Amino acid sequence: MPRPSARAMRPAKPTSGRSLPVLGSTGAGAGAAGGFGAGASLFLNSPLKVFGNSNPGDLSKVVLIRDNNVIDDAGIVNKDILEKMLDEGIMKLSGMKFKEDAWAMIFKPDDILGIKTNVWRHLSTPTELEDLLREKAIGMGVIPENISVNDRGVKKDPVFQKSTALINVRPMRTHNWSGVGSLIKNYITFADKLPAYHPDSCADLATLYDLPMIKDKTRLNILVMLTPLFHGVGPHHFNKKYVWKYNGLIMGFDPVAVDSTGVRILQAKRKDYFQEDIPLNPPAKHVFLADTRHKLGTADPSKIELIKLGWQEDLLI
Repeated sequence: MPRPSARAMRPAKPTSGRSLPVLGSTGAGAGAAGGFGAGASLFLNSPLKVFGNSNPGDLSKVVLIRDNNVIDDAGIVNKDILEKMLDEGIMKLSGMKFKEDAWAMIFKPDDILGIKTNVWRHLSTPTELEDLLREKAIGMGVIPENISVNDRGVKKDPVFQKSTALINVRPMRTHNWSGVGSLIKNYITFADKLPAYHPDSCADLATLYDLPMIKDKTRLNILVMLTPLFHGVGPHHFNKKYVWKYNGLIMGFDPVAVDSTGVRILQAKRKDYFQEDIPLNPPAKHVFLADTRHKLGTADPSKIELIKLGWQEDLLI
């Protein structure tokens, strides 16, 4: 079976035990953030019908998996539970019955693998998740020396320079320039001139996927929803008040569909917390435009097959 790719990484670190920021729990008041109209307003605060020619039969599969015990009250990640989530998610996403067959769709022994992480100091990709992805690749026969986990140094990283495969993995958060920092934006460190992608609320971030170091290499996208940041004001904003234990991962082969799903959850949390619709400011228009302008993937909720696994309480979608 051919391995999937989207038109859609630094050598492994020892488990550090670093904690994730946590505050309270998910709120129940928002209910499901479903419906196409809601999806449209998330990105552009636009009229309800914006994806004119949706074909309901053409769906992007996205897996949302959660576990109430994956993080403890101190914010420490349980690596064993996280691995179980990762394995169950990849099996459901790939359609494979056994985890070994599912991971064999993602990794091949001759791969040169870059795991594109995110090291933002307030909310970075968990070390445990980086290590698990590296371990899964090695288990499929990838040579350890041919694997690197990196963020800001990808352009000078010899493994990334020669890479044949990429995994895109990062936490979900609000962002002062692009509305959200999520998977599409995570590739910006591959660019020569980062400010070139900033105009119009980073509207054209999807063009990053045409860069030679990225194009046609992404095997898997994982949006980390363990402790998302749902609100903030100003550059580099962070306040634990606006972080909550969602305890989830969103996985998919289509980065736009994964990001779109994450944005819907974030907006639902904002509505629950503030008790009114407060749109992201700036809007996460780059997710919408990755679909309608750049044809990178699917942002339309009606064209996303969302599979929900595990803990269902306060799902928000």
